[in-house]
Order: sequence, then structure tokens, then C-alpha cells
Amino acid sequence: MTPFSSIQPTLAPLTPTQGMGINIGGILPIRSAKDLQIEDRRQAEAAQQQPAVKGLAGYVRNCWTTARLAKEQTVEPRMFKSVRARRGEYDPDRMTVIRQSGGSEIYMMVTSVKCRGAASWLRDILLGKGEEKPWTLLPTPLPALPPESVQEIRQQATQQVAAAMQMGQQVSGTDLRRMLIELREMAFQNLFDEAKYRVSNMERKIEDQLTEGGFFNALDQFIDDITTFPAAFIKGPIVRNKPKMKWGADGELTVEDTLVLEWERVDPFMCYSSPSSAYINDGYFIERHKMRQTALEELIGVEGYDDASIRAVLDQYGRGGLQEWLIVDSTKAMAEGRSTTAVMQNQEHTIDALQFWGSVSGQMLLDWGMSETDTPDKHKQYPCEVWLIGSWVIKASLNYHPLGQKPYFKASYEDIPGTFWGNSVADLVRDCQDMCNSAARALANNMGISSGPQVSVNSDRMPPGEDITNMYPWKIWQFSNDPMGSNSTPIDFFQPNSNTAELVAVFEKFATLADEYSGVPRYMTGDSPAGGAGRTASGMSMLMTNASKSMKQVISNIDNNIITPLLERLYFYNMKYSDDPELKGDISIIAQGASGVLTKEATQLRRNEFLIATANPFDIQILGLDGRAALLREQVKTLDMDTNDIVPPPERMKLMQRAQAAMAQQNPAAPQQSPQPANGQVLQNGAPVTDNFAPTPNP
Repeated sequence: MTPFSSIQPTLAPLTPTQGMGINIGGILPIRSAKDLQIEDRRQAEAAQQQPAVKGLAGYVRNCWTTARLAKEQTVEPRMFKSVRARRGEYDPDRMTVIRQSGGSEIYMMVTSVKCRGAASWLRDILLGKGEEKPWTLLPTPLPALPPESVQEIRQQATQQVAAAMQMGQQVSGTDLRRMLIELREMAFQNLFDEAKYRVSNMERKIEDQLTEGGFFNALDQFIDDITTFPAAFIKGPIVRNKPKMKWGADGELTVEDTLVLEWERVDPFMCYSSPSSAYINDGYFIERHKMRQTALEELIGVEGYDDASIRAVLDQYGRGGLQEWLIVDSTKAMAEGRSTTAVMQNQEHTIDALQFWGSVSGQMLLDWGMSETDTPDKHKQYPCEVWLIGSWVIKASLNYHPLGQKPYFKASYEDIPGTFWGNSVADLVRDCQDMCNSAARALANNMGISSGPQVSVNSDRMPPGEDITNMYPWKIWQFSNDPMGSNSTPIDFFQPNSNTAELVAVFEKFATLADEYSGVPRYMTGDSPAGGAGRTASGMSMLMTNASKSMKQVISNIDNNIITPLLERLYFYNMKYSDDPELKGDISIIAQGASGVLTKEATQLRRNEFLIATANPFDIQILGLDGRAALLREQVKTLDMDTNDIVPPPERMKLMQRAQAAMAQQNPAAPQQSPQPANGQVLQNGAPVTDNFAPTPNP
């Protein structure tokens, strides 16, 4: 294995076929097929014992231990409580106390209802496709003029000045400046039109990549995570070599390996951040993988991975090693209702791997064996990706992103400033859940106790063999004389008090507080309000509008931390690796989940009003056919219909206008066809005319 002296700490240009990574000079060099045949386990072990690789493995292991201990102490207990709350189960310690005191073990599913309601709300907003998708691409307000456009403006200005001077006109500095401004504005308008065309191509390209890469499936799972756990994660784009069926030139169906971009949901239990981190990219981040043997075998031959180390890992796994059982695994299995025995005995046959993303300083590279002649700046940080399985480093490469960003995106239902983990719906309603459970248990116990009479018996007055536990109507009780001569009643009945009303009031109070704490009122999930403003349609609309304000903050968190950075990463990927020049443009990404989708009903109402208001001859002359068609297209989009089947696209309309103009030139004497009026109306420019210039509705 090549020592650190051969490391070139620079980010070289990449192509997708390079596996989206740069091998660190020679930590894990790419071996040829011939070299692989002569490698054996002892050589791989010797390579792993080099100071550079041992230092790298030790650093990753130390970071993993620190992050794991920090998460075990603060975050994981909350996560286990949330999983049990969604499943309707008590924590083991709470169940022990309840069973010691006896009585009901009822569990009220307040958390589950609120999580489902919030998830349904988020799915309605975030899982739209086509025209309903919660994001869009727009050209920047002032696209940058390319150098050739600037040179063309100068040439046109020079030609116009030369033509004016040849005709004997004097061109002043003011005229020249005005001429340049007009030419510049025309160039900007042409550039903006071209940018809009390229933006539409890029938007379709990105949507196609997201659909084929499984992004919407990952986002669907992410929504369940964000309502349950303190944070939820999406990873991507991940470049993978996937077999796909294609039709060959000879008409035969073949299977070819194709590089595809994929996205996946990451289990929050498998994510470990630096204890001092507040965001994904401000510290190291570790994802723990539980890989099957076949998944590890597929990495052999993939560029960036050390084949000899992978073979050594598989050999050690076959001997019963490389399964780092953690207490979190059994606790998680128990909380999810799975068998803990299968986890502890590794009946799933998985191999634990750590994927480390973090920055390594130049001083660390020196400590790990890099020669001083090739030393980079020891005060500079170098972002790296390292895969560690047991003591084996199977991959070590520089982070492929030019800014060193990690391919992970995180968001919380409620962000807590300065912390990595926020609050979920389950966290926000946990106290309400506990109080509702306590009230429900007390209510069930009290109802059972007060459902019938309690009996006190003087056992000394009962004859031998009398069954005092059996009560039924018309039962005959036998008594004996009191040996002490007392006249006390041998059996007495009394009725315990019922506290049902008080306990129901307590339950309703905390169930209502759960609505407020979670931001998901019960009427958003189908239950009607008891009274007040919710009794009328307008009042209900007002309540729903106010309720959506808290959800807007959640959508804003997802827009800012998931949608926008994810699309930016994909946009820059296409800009760098795509060969299609029609995709390249100056683009700004707008995630309109909070501002666009939640207000789409109000937007549609305003658009309807605008269509009616502009249906007059004066506005038609201003808007023209193209403007009116654009309004109609936006309206048809909201009807789940094919827009091109209703309103011709702009290109077709231009062809139709050119054809009409050509026919008019060929037959100037032919009268123009005008729309036929309906119901005796007078039409002007295709619009009905009345005394007040408003459209006349059909009877």
C-alpha cells in the first residue's frame, strides 16, 4: 500500500464513472485484476498495519465512540419513547410501576393520532408531482451577459454610429449612451427569454431524476420520521451502477449496467453527529450500516474501495466476527416489537460498517505518515470519506463535493437553535400523552370500582363453607349468632363514588392541549369543532387558515434544510456532468412548499377573478392572444387536465399566427373570419361587448 507521501490533496475534476470520489493518493489504491489474483490475506493485513491506515482507523473509531456515547445519553431515550408512543406501549419502567399498583393498563393513542395527522398534512403539501410539485426553478432576475453578447452589443452600436455618420448625422455622446442602453436592454430581454427556456428544460430533467431515483419514496418515509423522531434524514444523490433493460439496435431486449442517481431515507437510529454540531456540515457525521454479505461483495471492483480489505472482511465474517452488537439494537428491536434474540445472535447475518464524513487537518496527515516534502497546509482542513469495518479501512477518499458538503440532508419538525436534534410531534405531546394515559387508567379503574356495590363481611358470623365471593340476585345468606352477643350487621353493602365526570374533564383538557402543542387540531383530521367559529363554513375556513400557520413553519424547515439544498446539489451535478447545453443556465431554486402550496386555493380564486375582470375588449387588446392563452393555461393546470389539449402551446400558436398572416397576404380581399356571437351578443376582437364592457354570462 502506497504511503501518504503520494497523496495529492487537491480536488480534481470528476466524472460520474469515477464513482463520485477521489482516492487519497494511495491509501487504498485501485488494483488491477492480475494484482488481485496474487493478493492474499497476509498482504492485506500487512497493509492495514501501516501507521497511516492505523492512524486513520483510530481517528474514525475515536469519533464514533464520542458521538455514540453522546447520543446514548441524550437523544436515544427520547427516540425509544417516541417509537413506543406511536405503537401504544408503555416504557418498561413505567409498565413495572403500573403492574405493581394493579388496575388498568390502557394506553390512549394521542401521539399516534397527532403523528398521523401531521404526516398526512405534510404529504398533501410535499408529495405533489408535475404542476403540483412544491418547488420550481426560475432564472435569476438579472442573468449574466456572456462575453460574446457584450461584444455583439458593441459591434451593433459601432455599425449604427457608422451608418448615421455616413448619412451626415451627428451622433452625440447622449445619443450614443441611449443607443447602448437600448441595445443592452434588448440583449437582456433575449437572454432572459433564453434563460426561461433552459430553466424549463432543467426543471423537467431534475423532476425525471427525482422520480427515477426513488426520491419521492424516500420523502414519504422521511415524513413519518420527522413526525416521530427529533430529526429525519435523506441521503443523495448516490451514484450507483444498476442493471436496466434496454432495447438494442437489433431490436433485442438486453440488460445493461447504467449509472443512476438515487435517494434514500436514513434511519435516525443509524445517524451519529459530532456532539458540538448544529448542522450536517459543521462537524463530522457518521452513518452506521448493517450490510449483508452480498452488498459487501458488490463493492469488489468498484473504484475507490480496497478489494483485498473487503475480501479479508468477508473472510473474517465467515469465521463469526464483525458484528458489533450494541444495546441500542436490542432496545430498538424491543420498542419496534421485533425479536431481541434474533438481533443479539445476528440471525439477520449483517456486518456493521461505519461511513465517516469529516474534515482531516494537514497536521493529522503529517501524523499519519505523510512526508514533509509533500505536506499540504497543516492548518487547512481536507474533507474525507472513510469506510471502517472492524479494524479494516475498506475505503478512504477525499469528499467529491467542491465545498466539502456531505450528501445528507436533515430537518426537524421543530428546530431548536444551536442544537442538532430538534423536537418531533411525539416529543411535543409527550406530557399530554402521559396525562391522558393517567386519566384514562384512573377512569377505567374508577368505573370498575364504582360499577357495583362494595361488600363488607363479618367472617365470624358466616357458617363454614359459605362462598362470600359469589353474589347473584335473590341469594339467601346464612349467618350464625355472634359469640360476643353483638347485634352488628354481619354483611354490609356500600356504593363507592364515581369520579367519571372529573376524570373525563381532565382527559379532554390535555387532549385539547395536545392539539395546541402539536399544531395539528383535531378538525384537521376530520373531527368537527364543538362550537364557536367552526359551526359555519367561513368560520371553519378561518380556523383552518390559522392552523396552517404553525404548519408553515414546519414546511419552511423542510424547504430550507431539505428541498432547496437537495435541488441545488442536483442542479450543480447536472451543470458539471451533463453534456446537454440546453440545460445550462443561471438558475435560482424556489422551494414553494410553505408559500405556494398552502395558498394555492386563494391563488386559484384570485386567478378566476382576474380572468373575469380582463374579459373585455380593452384588456384583450393589451393582453393579446398570447397573454390570454397564458392565463388560460395556468387555469387549466389546476383542473388535472392536459393543458396542450385545451390551449395550444406557444410554439403552435405562433405557427398558427404566421399561417393566418401568410393567408391574409395572399388573399387581401378575403374577409376575415370573426367569431360568431352567441345569444345575439355583439362581439369585438372575439369578446362580447355590453354597455359596461363586462362579459355577459350565458343564461
